[in-house]
Formats: sequence, structure tokens, C-alpha cells
Amino acid sequence: MIDTILFPLEWFVATIMVGFHKAFTFVGLPSDNGVTWALSIVGLVIVLRILLIPLFVKQIKSSRRLQLIQPEMQKIQKKYKGKKDPESRQKMTEETMELYKRTGTNPFGSCLPILLQSPFFFALFRVLHGLPKMADGEKEALGPLTRNLAEQAESSTLFGAQLSSTFLNSDGLSAKIVTMVLIVLMSATTFTTQRQLMTKNMPQAALDNPMAKQQKYIMYLMPLIFFITGPNFPIGVLIYWLVTNLWSMGQQFYVIRRMPAPGSAAEKALEERNRAKGKETKKLTVPGLSSSKDDDEPDDDKPVAAPGRATASGVEAGKGSGQRVQPKRNTPKRKR
Repeated sequence: MIDTILFPLEWFVATIMVGFHKAFTFVGLPSDNGVTWALSIVGLVIVLRILLIPLFVKQIKSSRRLQLIQPEMQKIQKKYKGKKDPESRQKMTEETMELYKRTGTNPFGSCLPILLQSPFFFALFRVLHGLPKMADGEKEALGPLTRNLAEQAESSTLFGAQLSSTFLNSDGLSAKIVTMVLIVLMSATTFTTQRQLMTKNMPQAALDNPMAKQQKYIMYLMPLIFFITGPNFPIGVLIYWLVTNLWSMGQQFYVIRRMPAPGSAAEKALEERNRAKGKETKKLTVPGLSSSKDDDEPDDDKPVAAPGRATASGVEAGKGSGQRVQPKRNTPKRKR
């Protein structure tokens, strides 16, 4: 079942890798060198991330909407705080979903790029894991990845380590050192990316809710998970993971600098840069989100008629104040 599902993705991964391998070989890199195949994996990451740019844009918009509606979310949570009966829980869920619907917010939109990358990650894992069998002829060729190319990829080394080697199944010291270096770099880039998001692109109000606390736990938990699971992955997969993290970190840095979240430290920095250049910073608004302005407060932009001043018809003053002013009667004075 899983072979049938992942086969098209494995074929796609193998095709992209072979295409980049031929391109790098054409410009003069050795065909049986580990650097050439490592750069082919880098090319695979670039192609996938370019294809995912539209989803990344949706992810950014979804994340911003979630941050902007946090005050409304906190109002709903405060309204039902301490109420654990099923009816209150049901109403709280209904009001939350209504808020999502009214503002066009998808709480799962920020997870789409990660979810879509996962199948390609496992497909690459299976391609690299199957290289020895493909090179020995025990496994059929995978699209353009012929037996000859599989032998080249399997025999190629990067700093003395094969791309299909893992920390646990390798006997040489080189493979273990390369694996640990990649795991450390992978963990560091993941931590830096998450910390950059929380310290620069989240408003103070968003840092006090349970979602922000969960992200903080994840920020410290992910490097630990990488150290536990990383030794099981081939070096080629770790290269893919590291390059993906570097792309995400650079892409996020660009977005935070150019399109920061409202109320964040990055937005204040952008406003200062725009003021120095004489530009105006555009504020992001969410359709369907109630204004923070109190309805009872007067609108400064709305003209108000001066009290006690009536016109000849008594109509013009009433337009501004909302009241009809009675016209003055031009009665002649009585003669004494």
C-alpha cells in the first residue's frame, strides 16, 4: 500500500536529482563525486520550495490573521473561563468557529507547507535507502535513476562518508562525524528559525496565550527530537533537512523584515525605517474583525455642527448634530 502511494513521489525525487546531477556533470563536476550528488539534493530542495511558494504565502496570511484575532479569541476564552459544562464548551466552540469564518481565518493554514513536504521527505529517504539494492540489481531502476547511476551515487562519498550511510549502520568514523555535524546544524537552524519568529514577529499580546507557550515548548523540544531521531536517517536526508531549514530561515527573515506581524517588534523596526525614508507603513486589517474603537466615542472625522447656531432654514445644522434646529421667526417689532 505505502509502496503504491509513494512510488510517484519517489519517481519525482529521483528524476529531479538525476536532472541536477546531469547539469552539474555538464559544467564539469565529477559524476561519481559525493559533492555532485549532495548538490543534486540541494537542487531538489530548491525545486520543492519554489513549488510551495503559493502555499507559503497562504501560510503567512493565515499566521497573521491568527495573531490579529487573538484579542477576540481572548474575549471568548474570558467569557467562558471556569465554565466546564458541555453547553458552555459547545457555545465556546461555536463562537470560535464563527470568528474563524467571519474573518476568513484557517487555523490549520500554517501547517500546509510542512504537511506537503513530509511525503517528499519520506520519498527521498526511501530512494537513498534503496540505493544499495538498486546498485546490486536487487531492486528495479527508478525512472531515470538507472543501475549505473545508483552505483555512482552509492559509491560516492562526502568527506569520506556515503550519502546512504547513517550514524547507526556505519562502521567508519567519517560517517559518524558527518552525521553528528549535520544533526547539530539542523537542530541549530530549527531553533534559530523558531526563536526569530517568537522574539521578533509576535506581538506581546500573542505571547501570553496558550498557543505561544506551546510554540515555546516546541522550540526547545525539537532539537532534542532531532538528536534522538537523526542517527537513523541517511546523510543525504540530513542534507535535505538542513538545506530546507536554511531556506525557511532566510525566507522567514525576508518576510519578517518586509511584512511583519502587527504589534510586533519587527513592525516597529519597519515603521522606523519607513519614517526615516519618509514613507507610510500600511496597517494590515482583517475583514470581519470588529474595530477596537468604542462605538460610544465620537468620530473625529465626522463633522459636528456647533450648538446653538441655526441657519435660516434650520436644516444645515441639523445635518451635523442629528437634531432639527427650529428656524428663527422674522417677526416685526411692535411699535410703542
